[in-house]
Amino acid sequence: MTLDQTPSATKPVLSRRFSVAPMMDWTDRHCRFFLRQLSKHALLYTEMVTTGALLHGDTARFLRYDESEHPLALQLGGSVPGDLAACAKLAEVAGYDEVNLNVGCPSDRVQNNMIGACLMGHPQLVADCVKAMRDAVGVEVTVKHRIGINGRDSYSQLCDFVGQVREAGCRSFTVHARIAILEGLSPKQNREVPPLRYDVAAQLKRDFPDLEIILNGGIKTLEECREHLQTFDGVMLGREAYHNPYLLAQVDSSLFGNNAPVISRAQALRNMRPYIERHLAEGGAMHHVTRHVLGLGQGFPGARRFRQLLSVDIHKTDEPLALLDQATALLEGH
Repeated sequence: MTLDQTPSATKPVLSRRFSVAPMMDWTDRHCRFFLRQLSKHALLYTEMVTTGALLHGDTARFLRYDESEHPLALQLGGSVPGDLAACAKLAEVAGYDEVNLNVGCPSDRVQNNMIGACLMGHPQLVADCVKAMRDAVGVEVTVKHRIGINGRDSYSQLCDFVGQVREAGCRSFTVHARIAILEGLSPKQNREVPPLRYDVAAQLKRDFPDLEIILNGGIKTLEECREHLQTFDGVMLGREAYHNPYLLAQVDSSLFGNNAPVISRAQALRNMRPYIERHLAEGGAMHHVTRHVLGLGQGFPGARRFRQLLSVDIHKTDEPLALLDQATALLEGH
């Protein structure tokens, strides 16, 4: 979608019962279009977009999406209330269903710009940012955060953070149930080294029963999702949803009670063909899209060949769509 298009009047209902996390370099518009083939109900998030990129860069490119991606949320990175309010307004005009503030990313680059997890040390500033965005738009403004940062990781400090942001009007918090170590660990290590503390997130839900609390971090199966949904209002999957995307094919029936037939791997990829044709016609390369579908190829004979076709051979062919058809054929019956 571009900024001059009119959003659809019949968007799917937004539910945070199951969502796919915003992931840098992964949850771009091509990835989201693919994931939407597998689940109609999952809430999808963009990659984090900084306020600077949105206000001073190629705004239309950063906000572009396909109408089928709804329900869809834009995640913003920033800490200047006025800039965040302006970006939230751009998101609303573009038709996004939600605006989310990143208070969880631990990378040095974003810390230096007062973005991400370091903001957990500044709860009043986060509250000011949320209030500015809420005052600017009618769509819901949500926050994704950690359970703490090094040096500010007590439960009382977490409650202080959530309490102040709640006072600004935020009603939905996605909790990555790890602290973030702001010095000495890479973003990858920050997803693995600090221990998962689902108990802390559960206590937060008990102490703030009026808030929507979404659990994020380390969830790998739909069975785990169902278990966590007994405590939390929703679950958010990140890397597992990307590396094993076919689990989304069971989400609508398993978590939303939708009795529609489960889409096959082959049909999901066939559904991508017209989209890929359009992308090629616009001058794009097929691997921009198909790099996101490689996770379909696991657990069956021919899976390795499937991945090879779309990750290696794709760069050697003059007939990308014929290669796509070849890869799709390998998925038949699996």
